[in-house]
Amino acid sequence: MSSRPADDLQPLSDLLKIRDLEVRGAEGPLPARLYTSGDAGAKRDSLLVFFHAGGFVSGDLDDADIFLRYLTDANQSTAVLAAGYTLATTSPFPAAVEDAHAVLLWAKKNKSKLGWSGKRLLVAGIEAGANLAAVCALMSRDRGGPALAGQILIMPMLDPGLSTCSMREIQQAPELLDVADACAAAYRGYLPNAADRTHPYASPLQSSRLKNLPPALILSTEDDPLRDEAEEYGAKLKSCGVETTVNRMPPAPLHETGARNDCACKCYALGEIASFITGLERSETPPAS
Repeated sequence: MSSRPADDLQPLSDLLKIRDLEVRGAEGPLPARLYTSGDAGAKRDSLLVFFHAGGFVSGDLDDADIFLRYLTDANQSTAVLAAGYTLATTSPFPAAVEDAHAVLLWAKKNKSKLGWSGKRLLVAGIEAGANLAAVCALMSRDRGGPALAGQILIMPMLDPGLSTCSMREIQQAPELLDVADACAAAYRGYLPNAADRTHPYASPLQSSRLKNLPPALILSTEDDPLRDEAEEYGAKLKSCGVETTVNRMPPAPLHETGARNDCACKCYALGEIASFITGLERSETPPAS
C-alpha cells in the first residue's frame, strides 16, 4: 500500500475530459457525468459506474467530482460514469437501488456513447453510494446481469441497524456524534418501513447469500463509525469464496462536510483502486504461449 500525503495531489492531465449526459434510471432519465483521460480516440476496456455519497437523502454529481477526476486520471484505460439516483426525500427504498441497477443496464446497451468496448464493467461508490454498488452486485447476480468484473466499496453504509462496535464506540468520541446522528437520520429517510431494514438489497451485511459475487475492494477508515460494517462485510464475502481485499485507511476528519470524498482523494484510495483495476486486467490476460 502506498500513501499519498493529504496536500500532495499531483496536477491533473491535460487529457482529462468530462462530459455531462443523461442515463436511464428505473423510472426515467437521470443526470450523469462521464470521465475519461488519455487518448481521446481510444475505446476503454473498463467502465466504472460510480454512485455518490449523501446518506441516501442528499448529494449529487458534484460531491465526488474532484475525487473522480483524479481517479480517472490515474486509470486512463478506464472510463468512469458517475450517475445520479432517486434520493429518499423523493422516493425511499427501493427507488435508489432500482435506479442504480438500471444505470448498469443502460451502460451495457449504450457502449458507443461511452467510448467503452463492453469488456469489463465495475461498480463503485462512497458511503450510501457504496451501499448501492454492493447491492448492484447482488442484483446483477440475481437478475442475470449485467456481469460485473469488480465492486469497489469506499467507507460503505451497510448496516441500517447501526449495531457494530465502531458505531457504538463513538460515545467516546464526541466529535463523531454528528456522523452517527446523520447515519441514523439517513436510514430513517431511506427505510421508513422498518421491515425493509433486513432486506439484502437495503442491508447487504444482513444477506445470507453472498456467493458468486464479483471481486471486491473494500476501503474502511480508521476512526470511522462505518469501519466495522465495512470490514465485517469483507469477511463475509471472503467466507463465501469471493475474492476480497479489505484495507483500512488513515484517520480523517469525518465530521466535516464532504470528508469521505476528500479522504478518498487524499489518502490511500486512489492507489488502492488503481492496483485493484490493474489486477483485474492482468487476471484476464491469457498466459504467453
